[in-house]
This record gives sequence, structure tokens and C-alpha cells, in this order.
Amino acid sequence: MANDIIGREREIGILQACTESDKAEFIAVYGRRRIGKTFLVKQFYSDNFDFYTSGIYQGSRRDQLALFNKQLNKYANSVYPIPNTWFEAFNQLEHYISNLNKERIIIFFDELPWMDAPRSKFLQALESFWNMFASTRNNLKLVVCGSATTWMMSKLIGNKGGLYNRLTCSIKLEQFTLHETETYLKHAGMGWTRQQIVDCYIVTGGTPYYLSMLRKDKSVYQNIDDLFFGINAPLRTEYTFLFRSLFNDSTNYRNVVNLLAKRGQGMTRNEIREALKMSDGGLLTEILNNLCSCDFVRRYNGFGKKERDAMYQLCDLYILFYLHFVAGTSHNDERTWSNMIDNPARRAWSGYAFEQVCFAHVKQLKQALGISGILSNVCSWRSRSGGNKAQIDMVIDRRDQVINLCEMKYSLTPYEINKDYYQHLLERQEQFRSETRTRKALMLTMVASSGIKQNAYSGNIPKVITLDDLFL
Repeated sequence: MANDIIGREREIGILQACTESDKAEFIAVYGRRRIGKTFLVKQFYSDNFDFYTSGIYQGSRRDQLALFNKQLNKYANSVYPIPNTWFEAFNQLEHYISNLNKERIIIFFDELPWMDAPRSKFLQALESFWNMFASTRNNLKLVVCGSATTWMMSKLIGNKGGLYNRLTCSIKLEQFTLHETETYLKHAGMGWTRQQIVDCYIVTGGTPYYLSMLRKDKSVYQNIDDLFFGINAPLRTEYTFLFRSLFNDSTNYRNVVNLLAKRGQGMTRNEIREALKMSDGGLLTEILNNLCSCDFVRRYNGFGKKERDAMYQLCDLYILFYLHFVAGTSHNDERTWSNMIDNPARRAWSGYAFEQVCFAHVKQLKQALGISGILSNVCSWRSRSGGNKAQIDMVIDRRDQVINLCEMKYSLTPYEINKDYYQHLLERQEQFRSETRTRKALMLTMVASSGIKQNAYSGNIPKVITLDDLFL
């Protein structure tokens, strides 16, 4: 089991424990589309399922039942009639399972939300199947996957009806870390440097499916051109399908995402509502919660701010890249990215995207700082006083009475701290202390992709974190 899976050690451990348990298990695997949910389950079980079926995107109830029936007849080596309802379908599945004499029975439903066609009563039939049959069989393991996070969170994981608290395990699959991405690319035969891997990461976001499209006979920039700007570029049309396949009301979701893409530091819920002229009901809250569940949006509190003032920031690197450089362009130049190496807009965006990479690797940052075991809160800070609107993108507020004020710099060569810039850091530090009235010790921290250049001011920075630290 799991021989060909890159990374995913925690998830593999959970699946292993559930599979070997002495009780019935109902396991849900969810996460953003293209993240590798189906691959994980199929590879872990080596495709050795006792029954496997999948939902059909925008398929009718009849379409879903027909595929279910086809799969059941294949596994049962029998001829069950095509059922008219999901209750009939699950009765047939129960009959088949009852005749199996095995130590362990593995059932896998992929793209579960798509099976729940309108007015199909799929969910009620699933409830009956689990509560009255499957849960009584200690050797049965039911694994379900779904990319439609809204459905998975509300209808299954957060179910308030017959499936309330019935899941025995839920696994949220996330994008690869830099370490996992490096491992994957090496396994694929790509001898890229870590700088080049980051150049790839700030575009693909460590999404396994996107990484699988990369070609080892081309450079990073050539690959990006092929994926986004070339003829029939596969990731040029991905954005629209991504939202349509995940959310029923995809237009409202895209409106929120498009707005956040223009406000790099994020917006509060009220700011989003006012900008989009939405009513003050529950729809926007639901949209924001679902976008956060998909890891498209990051929710955080500013330093010293209350929960109601939480900020929402677009953090999905693929979406950020698409909206900044692909959406609304004519794509006349098939080598757009390669030809933008010295473009100021590209350099500015790369710096912002690197900040998002750092937020996605807070665990590694804390490990590099030697504070993994210290309780801390990671947030941002923006000045609200006077004309000097200073901001600090990452603040690590530690329980040991220390606050790391992190400055993130993305460059191909060691970053040089000159007199003016060092004075700026000191002034901003004192402004932070004055406005927040904190009594904790403040520690300037540089997260510089290529380190910092040694000079008269470099020794005044207590802690410097480099690219290698993010690959831990």
C-alpha cells in the first residue's frame, strides 16, 4: 500500500489506522479540486476495492444510477436490474456485500456530491445504508471523496440529520509543501534548483495535478508558458471549470475572489459586502467560509483586532497568477512569462506571491526560529494612525513574551540592507510598539529567499530565514 504516494505521511497514517481497525469506518476525504484525493485513495488501496463508483459531473439521477448499476454488476459479476431509486440501488449493494466472505471490505464512492442530483434523495438513501446496514459490519470500510467542499462540509461533515456525527474520520487534503513539491519533482526526473522550484510553486501552488503537467525537458519558464499562454494551454481554462465544479453559485464566488485579487492585504467581511453591494444576510458568510475551506482564501485577525474585524485574503497561488496575468488578456505571445523576466510587474507580483508561500509554511518558519513548541499566533498588522500607513505582513506573537516582526524579500541574489532601509525597519518597529502598546520584546526577522548580503547593517538583524528553511 501507498508505495507510489509522494508525501501525505499523516493522511496515510490515518487511512492505515482506519483500515486496520476492528470496527466499521466511514471515512471522508475532501479538499480543493486537483489536490489528489482520488489518487491518494486509489494508490493507498492499490485499486483493490470491493466496490467502486464515481459521481458524474452535472449528471441526472438516471445517469448516476446507471453508472452505479454498471459498477455493481462488474464487481458482483451479476446482473442486477437498473434501479429506479437510490434506495433500490443501496439495497442491491447491501445484497452484494452480504454475500462477501472477506476479512475486510472496502467500498469507495468518488465525487460523492455529484451523485446527489436534485430531488434524487441520494443523501437519505446513503443515511439509511450506513445507519441500518454498513455501520453494523465491523469489517466494512466506506471511503468517500468530494471536491465540492460546500456539499461535503454542509451535507456530510456538518450534517444535522441522519448522518449527524456518523463519520468516523475526515481527512482534509491540502496542497503540497515546498518539501513535498521538491520530492515530487525529483521523482519526476526534474533536477531543478530550489529557487526554480519556488518559481514554479508561486504559479502552481503545489497542486499535484498541475505539477503532473510539467515536462522535464523544459525549463520552469517554458513550462509556465505552455500551461498558461501556449496553444491550447490547459490551465488557461481551468479557472472557470474549477469554480463551476465546486460551487453551484459560482458567479458570486468568483465575484468575491476577483475583488480580493485586487486587494492584496485582504478585506473585512463588511468591506467585501459594501464593495459588492450584497445584502447583510448569511450568503456572504457562507461563501467566505467555503472559500476558506477550499484554501482559496485565508482568514486572519490583525494584531490586537477582534474576531469581527477578521480579514479575508486571497491565497491560492494558481488563482492569484491566473487573475493577474492570464484573465482578460489576448495571449498573443506564447512565451509571455519567459519574456517578462525583467518586467517590474512580474517582480512585484513575485514578491507578493512569496509572502503567500511564507504564510503557507508557518510551521517551517517556526521550526527555523526554534519556536515550534511555543504557543504563538500568526497575524498581520496595519497602522491606523496619522499619514504613515505602515504595515507588517507577518507578526508572530509568542507566548514567551517575544514578537517576531517578519519582513519577507524575494530575490535571486542576497538582499542588501542599506542604511535607509535599516532605519525604516527601526522606525516601523517603534511605531508598532507605540500603537499596540505591547510590553513584549520585539525581534526583527528577515525571510529572504537568497539570504542577506553581509555589510555594516546585516548583523543588526537578529534572525534571518532563507529558502532552505522553508523546505524543511
